[in-house]
Amino acid sequence: MKLVQTKDAVGHVLCHDITQIIPGVKKGPVFKKGHVVREEDVPVLLSVGKENLYVWEKRDGFLHEDEAAEILRDICMGGPDSPTMSASQPSEGKIEISAKIFGLLKINSQKLLELNSLGQMMVATIHSNTVVHKGDKLCGTRIIPLVIEEEKMKRARETAGSEPLLKIVPFKHKKIALVTTGSEIKKGLIKDGFGPALQKKLLEFDVEIVGQVFPGDDLDEIKAAILSSAKSADIVLCTGGMSVDPDDRTPGAIKAAGAQIVSYGAPVLPGAMFLLSYLQCGGRNVPVLGLPGCVMYAGRTVFDLVFPRVLAEEKLRPSDLAQYGEGGLCLSCEYCVYPNCGFGK
Repeated sequence: MKLVQTKDAVGHVLCHDITQIIPGVKKGPVFKKGHVVREEDVPVLLSVGKENLYVWEKRDGFLHEDEAAEILRDICMGGPDSPTMSASQPSEGKIEISAKIFGLLKINSQKLLELNSLGQMMVATIHSNTVVHKGDKLCGTRIIPLVIEEEKMKRARETAGSEPLLKIVPFKHKKIALVTTGSEIKKGLIKDGFGPALQKKLLEFDVEIVGQVFPGDDLDEIKAAILSSAKSADIVLCTGGMSVDPDDRTPGAIKAAGAQIVSYGAPVLPGAMFLLSYLQCGGRNVPVLGLPGCVMYAGRTVFDLVFPRVLAEEKLRPSDLAQYGEGGLCLSCEYCVYPNCGFGK
């Protein structure tokens, strides 16, 4: 930092805010720290009594906060021309990144931790696996000091690696088939509640329901319904019969159909009896989900956490479901603000 006369400050970067006070009209910074002084700024600066200014002294091996902020932006989103994300202009070392598309946000959490552990810079994000829409804010970044060593930013690039920290996986159009079990529904003794509940949830995504069948409670009929549905659908949702009661046949039918069971049970409430599996059908790997009764009547459940990831074609593992244990308890708030809450985070 060095002191220069205001008339000689054009092209220099301010090291502090310049306050302007007009009684009854304005009180606040007329120029902020980091502002590059222009010719037309000189009269304004002189009018507020600033005949001398403290400015950043350019030194080899150091970057201005806004220059470094652009590097941090590229680390997060892969560059200014990302097809899925947009960034604000740098200001005081800060940049905000937003979504340009509808999709599922994925964050390299380990790399993010390592980057934030370097010091003198920060990246604050929303949670990974959040469904985001165009315009949603994803993260904010900031360079802490006014100037930062180039070597520090080089270390930041090396720490992050070649892939951006943030990625949005776009949702593709998918065909959904429903297999609704229960002899009482098949016989018409009660009205199906699962179909309408799922149709409402699926409206949030670019999907179409291509069929719903009612095989009752016979294991072989449920198995046949799953296999038939998988031929025309990208994802099969099996509803009902998911508990451990002897007459609940859905898990056994999914297994009998030849599906690879990833997990029967999840550390999520509501939704502990959820089943995730994948079925090979015609050279395709079709996800088959077993949905417990809570999906029909509870506001948000395990389905809301897992389905977007399945829709984004992520091949989930048992560990992915196990990680929901922390944060997997829905508090069933009177006024639901999901996803802006801790459920599933």
